[in-house]
Amino acid sequence: MAADGQVRAAAVQIAPDLDRPERTVERVCNAIAEAAGKGAQFVVFPETFVPYYPYFSFVHPPMTTGPEHLRLYHHAVQVPGPVTQAVAATAAAHRIVVVLGINERDHGSLYNAQLIFDADGEMVLKRRKITPTYHERMIWGQGDGAGLAVVQTAVGRVGALACWEHYNPLARYALMAQHEEIHASQFPGSMVGPVFGEQMEVTIRHHALESGCFVVNATGWLSDEQIAKIAAEPALQKGLRGGCCTAIVSPEGKHLAPPLTEGEGILIADLDMGLILKRKRMMDSVGHYARPDLLSLHVDNRPARMVVPALSAPVPGSLLPGSSTDETDDVANADYRVAVFRGAAG
Repeated sequence: MAADGQVRAAAVQIAPDLDRPERTVERVCNAIAEAAGKGAQFVVFPETFVPYYPYFSFVHPPMTTGPEHLRLYHHAVQVPGPVTQAVAATAAAHRIVVVLGINERDHGSLYNAQLIFDADGEMVLKRRKITPTYHERMIWGQGDGAGLAVVQTAVGRVGALACWEHYNPLARYALMAQHEEIHASQFPGSMVGPVFGEQMEVTIRHHALESGCFVVNATGWLSDEQIAKIAAEPALQKGLRGGCCTAIVSPEGKHLAPPLTEGEGILIADLDMGLILKRKRMMDSVGHYARPDLLSLHVDNRPARMVVPALSAPVPGSLLPGSSTDETDDVANADYRVAVFRGAAG
């Protein structure tokens, strides 16, 4: 993508299929085709949209949510698998970059994951939300620093964060330092009330200004019937309304189209990539406006590992204290023993 080129972006506000969650991916593929039909080259879907966001965990106590949690396991996405194959094929058929939020199942654990598919269908990033929020901690495990990555795509350098990860300024700075040009932001939507949408709008506009990038934000939507299915009590239903702000924001912090706050729809806007340089000429937070001599960020971008294997088979007796004649070997072996102990201890 040329620095002064133009990208047509789409943000999808959409409801999952709660009755047949295995069919939600069909809604995704249809929306990809619809966005591409409107000329979009880049499209973002809501947080953990496939098969659905675990709204039940927000309004019901943990003791009562076991069956729903297991149901989510059964419909969660394995990567790679049929869902990723279907989305990759649709992205390639329409030559469009897709950012999709999923519940990922990895053996006995679920994760809040974000997938980026390039315009040729290749999955160029799978990342996991580093810290699930509040009720979400009963549902998902934690991600690692390997997902704090910006990837080169057909539309430019793309980074992604989910929901309140945007309240972690160090996570955002890790992406900013990799010079993201388009930031994909995903929230669940249909939660908390109007204040959630208002806070979200402030948050994504601030990131656009601070990063000097475009932000494409997608939130989910629940119909009245779906809300009643999740929670029968009117008092609990209030917690499943509002909180939507599907929006596309420029590096100057301006909305490029009126945000969607109710109902389903696809927001479309053209991104003038030349605005990135225009903003950064004034304020480049990872360049001339940074002070690395005073303030810096350390990122451990290694994938998390449950077991740390030996790099090579040791000679019998060589790892025993005092058995080595090489002081460097003793230090390395001691470091390895500490690493194994820490890995075993969790």
